[in-house]
Amino acid sequence: MRAGFILPQIGPLGRADNLVKAAQRAEELGYDSLWVTERLLWPLKPQNPYPATPDGSLPEQYKHSLDPLETLTFVAAHTRKIALGTSVLDIPYYNPVMLARRTTTLDVLSGGRLRLGLGLGWSKDEYQAAGAPAKNHGALAEEFLQVLKAIWTTDPAEFQGQFFTLPKSIIGPKPVQKPHPPIYLAAFAPAALNRLARLADGWNPVGMPLEAMAATMAQIRQMARDAGRDPASLQLIVRANLYVTAQPITQNRFIFSGTLEQIKEDVEGCRRVNANEVFFDCIFSPDGNSMDRLLSLMRQVRAFV
Repeated sequence: MRAGFILPQIGPLGRADNLVKAAQRAEELGYDSLWVTERLLWPLKPQNPYPATPDGSLPEQYKHSLDPLETLTFVAAHTRKIALGTSVLDIPYYNPVMLARRTTTLDVLSGGRLRLGLGLGWSKDEYQAAGAPAKNHGALAEEFLQVLKAIWTTDPAEFQGQFFTLPKSIIGPKPVQKPHPPIYLAAFAPAALNRLARLADGWNPVGMPLEAMAATMAQIRQMARDAGRDPASLQLIVRANLYVTAQPITQNRFIFSGTLEQIKEDVEGCRRVNANEVFFDCIFSPDGNSMDRLLSLMRQVRAFV
């Protein structure tokens, strides 16, 4: 099972020197991957609640957010071999032709290290700010993935659909990775899981109990088999949002929260359900507020994988 770590790109630690320290320390510790996330804005009066907090409020850390792709490009220049992943870019905020060029550039300049995690987002405020359509996100994502693959793998590339049109064109260079960089989807709804099974290379869940994670991955693999794909080719890439406490959490404990020993047990559970990778995010943990504590936690949890 591979190990990864999310860079301190969100929150007050999001500075160039800290990004370099974290990225280079991860390589020194033998991590397989570095990751970034996406938060476009912090609305003063959110139109819908944040899904990951009990009261629906957005964490203060989101007030400071470096762009994910620019962050990875910067870090690529300061590292040698570690993979560079997004968890996740929100499809409705992007044009697939422009994103294909940006991600190809990152893959080429990094020597083939890109991993592209994609999702649909949830924030009405961000949809409006990005000029994203208010509905039909599933159908849009379907075409979006097809356009990405067409540009990455065919020359000349061409696409005609409901949302996107690409005239027959040569778009180069192509990514270093063949046939293309891996695409991981943060999918949960049945239609999104089916799209993943047909068009993506892996699943990137977050916050799910192990039993639900294993059951859903089994469904995805069956859908892939039904679509004529090799189900074993789809990877399970688990995002572990850490919340480290001094004392054990004994009631209503979320996965990857509690003492380091409890978190270690969750990592072992991921191994039991045949996860291909676990990557750790400590932005909301108390350890994520200090660079020294973040680097120490990075060392501690590396021993779990």
